[in-house]
Amino acid sequence: MMKITRHRSPNARLAGFTLLELMVAIIIISIFAALAGPSFSSLIANQRAKRVASDMFGSLLIARSEAITRNANVTMSQKSGDWANGWQVTASDGTVLDDKNQATSVTITPSPSTSSVVYNASGHLSTTAPSFVITTTAGSDTIYQCVSVSLSGRPYMKAASSC
Repeated sequence: MMKITRHRSPNARLAGFTLLELMVAIIIISIFAALAGPSFSSLIANQRAKRVASDMFGSLLIARSEAITRNANVTMSQKSGDWANGWQVTASDGTVLDDKNQATSVTITPSPSTSSVVYNASGHLSTTAPSFVITTTAGSDTIYQCVSVSLSGRPYMKAASSC
């Protein structure tokens, strides 16, 4: 059997990229990243608003469910004078059932202005049915989520600037 060996000529070029080719590739990638940046920040702001709305919706569901289960009033109240600072769900005996921390880069506006939501033993509200508008911004865009409570006490949420 004959073995074939190949020899490279002294003028043959080694495989790889030149510095110029590498710089052009980096510039092209940078341009695409700069174009994707604004839409990415909008996506982050949208997800932030949805997360806060979902947390608030979940806390309202817990409050209603626990009020029915315990056959007693359950309160969801804001922390430190603002809903954006977080909220707690507490039973009438003082037991903390749910505790949410500060929501960063969002504004939560209740309508009517209220510092707490109280569910009675039947799962209905002891107070006026509130709605919460969660607002966040991404550049010049403003993103809204709305969490409302119906007259029967059932919470719901939607992506809108008003409930």
